[in-house]
Amino acid sequence: MISHRALLLAVVGCTAVGGTAAAQTPPRERAIIVDDVIVTGAPFGVTDRASLLAVAVLDEEDLAVAPAATLGDLVNGLPGVRSTNFAPGASRPVIRGLSGPRVQVLTNGLGLIDASSVSPDHQVAVDPAEARRIEIVRGPSTLVFGGSAIGGVVNIIDDRIPTEPAEGGLDGHLSAQTSTVDDGTSFGGRLKANAGPLVFTADAFTRSASDYDVPVFPESRRQLEAEGEEAGDERTVENTFVDLDQYGAGVSWIGSRGYLGLSVKHVETTYGVPGHEHEHEDEDHDDGDEDHEDEDHDHAEEGVSIGLEQTRYDLRGELTFDAGPFSAARLSAGWADYEHTEFEGDEVGTRFFSEGQEGRLELIQRERNGWQGVVGLQLLERTFDAVGDEAYVPRTEISEQGLYTVQRFDRGGVGFEGGLRLDERSLESVAADRDFSNVSASAGAFFRPSEPLFLGLSVARNERAPSEVELFAQGAHVATGASEVGDVDLDSEIATSIEATLHFASGPLEFDLHAYHADYDGFIDLRPTGLEDADSGLPIFEYVQTDAQFRGFEAEADYRLWESGQRSLTLTGAADWVRASTDLGPAARIPPWSATAGLEWVSRRFDAGLEVRHVGEQDRTAGFELPTDSYTLVSLKGAIRPFADRNVTVFAEASNLTDEEAREHASFQKDIAPMPGRSLRAGVTWRF
Repeated sequence: MISHRALLLAVVGCTAVGGTAAAQTPPRERAIIVDDVIVTGAPFGVTDRASLLAVAVLDEEDLAVAPAATLGDLVNGLPGVRSTNFAPGASRPVIRGLSGPRVQVLTNGLGLIDASSVSPDHQVAVDPAEARRIEIVRGPSTLVFGGSAIGGVVNIIDDRIPTEPAEGGLDGHLSAQTSTVDDGTSFGGRLKANAGPLVFTADAFTRSASDYDVPVFPESRRQLEAEGEEAGDERTVENTFVDLDQYGAGVSWIGSRGYLGLSVKHVETTYGVPGHEHEHEDEDHDDGDEDHEDEDHDHAEEGVSIGLEQTRYDLRGELTFDAGPFSAARLSAGWADYEHTEFEGDEVGTRFFSEGQEGRLELIQRERNGWQGVVGLQLLERTFDAVGDEAYVPRTEISEQGLYTVQRFDRGGVGFEGGLRLDERSLESVAADRDFSNVSASAGAFFRPSEPLFLGLSVARNERAPSEVELFAQGAHVATGASEVGDVDLDSEIATSIEATLHFASGPLEFDLHAYHADYDGFIDLRPTGLEDADSGLPIFEYVQTDAQFRGFEAEADYRLWESGQRSLTLTGAADWVRASTDLGPAARIPPWSATAGLEWVSRRFDAGLEVRHVGEQDRTAGFELPTDSYTLVSLKGAIRPFADRNVTVFAEASNLTDEEAREHASFQKDIAPMPGRSLRAGVTWRF
């Protein structure tokens, strides 16, 4: 085990070098064209056009007109990002083909303390409606967040704990929207008010949707052929309803040198899980259309639904310093109590519990002649438990401690980045007790040969300790269609990666490219054994370790075809591709390539956009996985601001205009639950 003193000396030593190595000459003016500051992965703040990290951002304006959807579905389609797309009530981000415990979903930089990484049918305990901003960081160079971010990070940033007073003493946001494909409705609002040095916030959101419509019979052609069945007339994916209610409040004391605030949030959601009901059907049934119709009528009674509930308390604060090596100290802490109940019809099935707390303390170094950095400490204590027929993971006590530093030297024409993180993770259960000590590091260099061009190259070595599921799983897991068997002797997973970055912004053209290659030593994979579980009848899958290689790229481009004052017409494009192989064959559920083209009109009163997105076929599959056909989605959107102050926006979007059959290859449910068909969504937002 690495001692806490050794951790502290290692990181503080790196910080001391960073704080004193720079020469005392004035920094040269840097040419930054786009000044969107990214805080996820670089707490001292770096603009997106000067970052070695691959970052996508949904800001407040984007989110104001975004669909009312779960997190995975909302970010699906961003470069390098897909969704587990398990159900409208449960979807988690997939980044560069990685998901589950390899992708960290955060709220204001802290973990959710939920059970969403345990199973793809478990929803994350945060809704995008509460966000003021969402930052998605792709790739393993996110040392600030440890091994669980070996694939990337999605950070949901809200304003529940205010960091600045309300404009004019009172401001807020109200929104409402509806959609036709699922008879969906959503309503929400936020309010912030000043009372001297205190600033109060309150927010509430509600969302409801019925089973959604699809262009074809829900089961795919390949699935029907494998079952020896034929398609019926059904055009609705049964048991895909969603009901969500969330509310919260916060208060901050804001002074001249910082702030300190508290918040509370409560979320309750109930959603259907398509496909689970097949486990409760009789074995003897006919193969024709009539049998399918009978199944559909019984889904409401036999289907599995999930009720999720979490209460969370957070504390955050910042104190700035006038002198010394550090410019600010930041503290954040969260405590949460999470419960997740699976209902089989009206009967209570398996229940999952997650309770714990996480804290983070960061010291931001004062910038000295282009040198800046951060040193931080992260602590986590969490208890996971499950009770019921699908309690395939035993009660586990999880403890983590991490110490890290990230350093950056930027002299305008050339610069360097580096990071170091040391982690200790312990997991205790009735199956076994395991302790892991991990070291992760990254280094990179960048070069600006001219003002519009940024070139970067980075390397990283990241270690990830196995999760409680990978170590201790033992039993049927209907969501994945397998009886899963963990391995208590698994070692840490090690990823060694290299990534090239290119940013270009000049005149009407902006372009971004990230190309990467990652080698995994001891990649933890879930593989079939060829055996069948005698009790559940499910095939037995075991967690094993093998070597793996992931490589790919993401590219984005915008070209302004015409511009006059506040009016512009822009051609947009994006593409991504990832290929993943292991020594046991292709990795499972790896998304195929995609390419998107669009045309956007922006003006003071009216915005409009046309988008065409093509996703290729995927025929590189693992065992028990069917290929997926390609598809093309066309959407049209518009927004109007009818008043001079632009505070009110009325928006509409027609998605999947051609009513195309689309299946997300990264989803366990792709062959029984295609993506929604043609839909019209409309809404209004009011900021005051």
